Amino acid sequence: MNLLIAFLMSMLPIVELRGGLIFASASGIPFWEAFIVCCVGNILPVPFILFFLRKIFNVLEKNRHTAKLVLWLEGKAKKAEKKIGKYETLGLFLFVAIPLPGTGAWTGSLIAALFDMRIKRAFPTIAAGVVGAGVIMSVLSYLAPEIFRGLFGIMSG
Repeated sequence: MNLLIAFLMSMLPIVELRGGLIFASASGIPFWEAFIVCCVGNILPVPFILFFLRKIFNVLEKNRHTAKLVLWLEGKAKKAEKKIGKYETLGLFLFVAIPLPGTGAWTGSLIAALFDMRIKRAFPTIAAGVVGAGVIMSVLSYLAPEIFRGLFGIMSG
């Protein structure tokens, strides 16, 4: 059940793989299971975002209540695009891979879709970024706690 929760958490915007791996580690799920499940969960929404975001935004822009949301998301993507800049593919990879607030597969997909990056380039770049974020978060979620336990175990013993 906890593996399913980690998978579903990894699919959610904002929480994404970062939250899924932390939950998995805290739940005692073995590293490799958690890594694979959380990466797949985080990558799964990407093609849908890349394919359908423009169409969804076109519909939402026509409603005065949801048009503000679209403008906000487009503004967020515009700010992030400045960070990615001229490095496009490498910039997108790093943007997705480095686990900071406001980065990740969802925002990376949003940026790629809004700036008409070809799906053949965007999808593998975002997927590689998710795996990179998975490696970083695995170290923080699985390895770092063991190191601290070992250090404090040595110090107290």
